[in-house]
Amino acid sequence: MKVCFPVNKEEGIDSKVFGHFGSAPVFILVDTENNSVTTLENKDQHHEHGACNPMKALNNQKVDAVVVGGIGGGALSKLKQLKIKVFHAQTPTVRENIAMLKTNSLPEFSMAHTCAGHSHIGGCSHGNLIKSGRGSDQ
Repeated sequence: MKVCFPVNKEEGIDSKVFGHFGSAPVFILVDTENNSVTTLENKDQHHEHGACNPMKALNNQKVDAVVVGGIGGGALSKLKQLKIKVFHAQTPTVRENIAMLKTNSLPEFSMAHTCAGHSHIGGCSHGNLIKSGRGSDQ
């Protein structure tokens, strides 16, 4: 399975999962079958709020799943239409979330848990996840 992790800073498998899919500067792609790790720049990072194009962001790379701290409804819908599963990160790092994914311990995102908008300081409605250290964008 090829899994995409939006991250703020490339630190390989020890990268911290970013709090929002569309505005992550970098993606870490992990192939769980051969344990390979690759890095991909977000090709759609500076889009208008609500206009995220996940496949443009991923430079049309094929992935089976995304693990992220938060995501907007439009991006979630587009990924689900492409049959890409979207999971809610439960721990700070790619490594820890991969371990949880392998034991089916990560919950899938639903529309009820998507980003409802950004505050005046640029934060998203899923800020509690970020503050708790999960889905960190620090």
